[in-house]
Amino acid sequence: MGRRIRWAGVTILVCFALLIVQLVNVQFRRAPALADSPYNPRVAAQRFDNVRGSITASDGTILAESVKTTQGPYHYTRAYPVGNVPGGNIYAGVTGYDSIFFGTSGIEYEYNSYLEAHPQQARNLSQLIFDQPASAPDNVVLTIDPVLQQAAWNALTTLPPGQNRDGAVVVLNPTTGAILAMVSNPTFDTNAFASPNITAEQGADYADSIRDHEGYQPDNPIAIGSVFAPGSTFKVVTSTAVYNLDPSLENFSFKVAPFVKFPNGLPIYNDGGTPCGGTMITMLPASCDPGYAALGAALGIKTLTQQAQLFGLNVCGPSDTNVPGIDLPHVQPSCISDVPPGPVNDALVGQTAIGQYDDAMTPLQNALVASAIADGGVIMTPHLMAEITDPQGNVITTFEPTPMLRASSQTAAAAVDDLMEGVATHGTAAGVGFPSSWQISVKTGTAQFPGGKEEETQDWMIGFMPSRGTPQLAFAVVVPQQEQDLTGALVAGPIVKAVVSAYVAEKGLP
Repeated sequence: MGRRIRWAGVTILVCFALLIVQLVNVQFRRAPALADSPYNPRVAAQRFDNVRGSITASDGTILAESVKTTQGPYHYTRAYPVGNVPGGNIYAGVTGYDSIFFGTSGIEYEYNSYLEAHPQQARNLSQLIFDQPASAPDNVVLTIDPVLQQAAWNALTTLPPGQNRDGAVVVLNPTTGAILAMVSNPTFDTNAFASPNITAEQGADYADSIRDHEGYQPDNPIAIGSVFAPGSTFKVVTSTAVYNLDPSLENFSFKVAPFVKFPNGLPIYNDGGTPCGGTMITMLPASCDPGYAALGAALGIKTLTQQAQLFGLNVCGPSDTNVPGIDLPHVQPSCISDVPPGPVNDALVGQTAIGQYDDAMTPLQNALVASAIADGGVIMTPHLMAEITDPQGNVITTFEPTPMLRASSQTAAAAVDDLMEGVATHGTAAGVGFPSSWQISVKTGTAQFPGGKEEETQDWMIGFMPSRGTPQLAFAVVVPQQEQDLTGALVAGPIVKAVVSAYVAEKGLP
């Protein structure tokens, strides 16, 4: 009996000890995290009982703001007043949302510490000593140009009947990295996530996680969250590898033929089985698949991979961790096919060199490839924040343009620029009708859809303008899962033309 009492006493003492340990853990070690947790009712009350800073476009258009509300338990709710379209908001993939239940996403997430009410800096000696300024939020000014954002949305979502309209458009300034437009379709309704009704927010989240009839989720912006076979746009990378890493192949010439056959693989045919060939000067404008496949095999997978990594791509596989340093969460990495070196794999190297096999790129990454050629081989860090201001309009911080990568030498970039200009003037994009005054350089891409239907393609166009002087725009457009008889020039080309037209008109250019 006494032994049982002793064991019971020991058990009680152990329980008390564990209780004390947990109390210390909660009160001291975990206290800061619990105090700041979004699930802490006091934190939620502080967030939504105070004004949150605004998010504005480059021209001052308010994209997100706090408004007073009498619905729900809090004093303020988030509102997204512009860009609303049936079923969504054209800025959703940029601003994200501020939700009572789901927290924040997009720019709302990246700059949450500024947008929330927080102690302001003292601006004079009196404030510093006697009268510390009250807590208040800051405001975030973005680089987004509403004119280009609207033009990209309109062009993407009004493609002719029979063409799928899910896709993305990314436009940036190659010399600064400033994102001028970033559109994804499908999109989602940011205001639905600002509802004081949690059940309504949960319903919106569920609806946005369901793939649409073209297979894409509204809550995963295609511009940064989906990867596609880049197709012939990857020939920009292959061409750069020659000029930048292996100049001995600058005069590589492929004998005119409709296909190329490697010892251990199926033949690689040109589009439509038409014969093509020559040097890069003729092959890139014509987008000669067999010629570029042979060129890729001559370069070898080691050189191709090295050049792709200089542009910021990973090798497909477990190392897919490097992503562009843009100020948005959940950016998908891009990659080049993982092909073991050796002649036995020349067929796979050839497919990789023309943007097939396992090559996979986001629209953002492909826009950065174009921007590197535009800016003499340098990729500037892409960014959406232009500046942050306090409640009085004083600038707290600005984004300083910063080089992110050196993709190639200036000489190599200039040589590829010449090839891409030929695509617009007399190559696969000549039928788009770009005015010569734009001096535009582009590359089209019509990639087979890996794992998809045999008759479907991913249709691309990347490029920049002007090709002479200081570049002003670089861009990438992808409209995936198109019928096989459509091409990057036919589908993505008119979107590029519409966006550049809007820019030219806005800036008063010729």
